[in-house]
Amino acid sequence: MKKQIFRMLLVLFFVVICVSAGVIYFTFDRRALHYLTTFKPIYCFLALGILSIGLFFDASRLITLTHLSGEKMDYKHVFNVVFSNYFLALLTPGQGGGGIAQLMFMKKAGVPVAKSTLIIIVRTVMSILFLFLTVPIIFYFDPELVSWMPPSLIALICLFVIFAPALLIFYIVTGRFEKWLVRFCRRFSPKMQESIFLWYRDFEQALFMLGRNPRQVLRAFIESGVSLLCIYGVVPVFIYAFGIQDVPLHIIMGRMCLINLVLYFTPTPGGTGVAEGGFLVMFKPLLPMGVSGVIAVMWRFFCEYIPFTIGAVVTIRYFGLDILTQIRRRNIDA
Repeated sequence: MKKQIFRMLLVLFFVVICVSAGVIYFTFDRRALHYLTTFKPIYCFLALGILSIGLFFDASRLITLTHLSGEKMDYKHVFNVVFSNYFLALLTPGQGGGGIAQLMFMKKAGVPVAKSTLIIIVRTVMSILFLFLTVPIIFYFDPELVSWMPPSLIALICLFVIFAPALLIFYIVTGRFEKWLVRFCRRFSPKMQESIFLWYRDFEQALFMLGRNPRQVLRAFIESGVSLLCIYGVVPVFIYAFGIQDVPLHIIMGRMCLINLVLYFTPTPGGTGVAEGGFLVMFKPLLPMGVSGVIAVMWRFFCEYIPFTIGAVVTIRYFGLDILTQIRRRNIDA
């Protein structure tokens, strides 16, 4: 099993190198050489500082949610949870190992598995909800993204984004969503139905947990937003490091929110390939030729691969090189 994790790390390294090299190769031109000479390395330390703030608020949010469930975790265990998620999410297909890794570290910190499951669900939902609610704001301040869409369709999308989460919660609380789910799941096998309803029960309990302390929920939601915006803030730092000052900050951050919202639903480990491609689609019209690919690779290296490396050290140190076997067993037990 030790060979398996080394083999997966080698495959991941090969994929990352190939994707990064491909992105740079297909976007690089002569003008990129000029911009590379103007790059200010000191901005890398600024990027690391902003990333660290984002990771700190990610950990702070987890502590808030843990207190909300009636449990306690210190920052040492919380940072293990945060970094292990980066490691296993990037190493396993569909990012499925990230949740299991979080459960394992939270159990080690003394948090019951049932409560850990609810906390992890809430943590993920809060991030998605924050990004989801930014969509109307992004469309308003960055009309070029939706210039091809009629205004009536844009208005419908914005209304859906605003009211859909509240409507979903209403249907879950009143039990109507469960009745619809029963009818929908009849076409699946009994085992699949059981898995769907187990997930639904966890999600339902997570909502009830949130309803007990609205003030703590609001605090966790704000921490989610600050964490995500700080992590995405690495990108404008790199753009300005190349001396490119004519791209507004709110445009950069808005497009980063859209990219990362899509990444939550991608099947590739850590969004590899999709992230770089989405970045080029969003930023090639804004950035000089040859620079967009370099910044895409730098963004992924700082915001994904550095935390991944730290997570690898932390996870293997606590659970050994057979971590993938432990995750597989937990998936079978579940």
